[in-house]
Amino acid sequence: MMTIEAHIEELRAELKWCDDPAEIALITRELRAALAEKTRLISELEAAFPASE
Repeated sequence: MMTIEAHIEELRAELKWCDDPAEIALITRELRAALAEKTRLISELEAAFPASE
């Protein structure tokens, strides 16, 4: 199974070399969704394991 970070990097690489507008739009949506998922996962971890002061 691919990590969220690997998936994000793969999408960024695809986007860098893509020249088809429809494909660029699809990859961009997928990248935004993956970034949102990463943010959600980080928030959940931070809530589960709050930093001690």
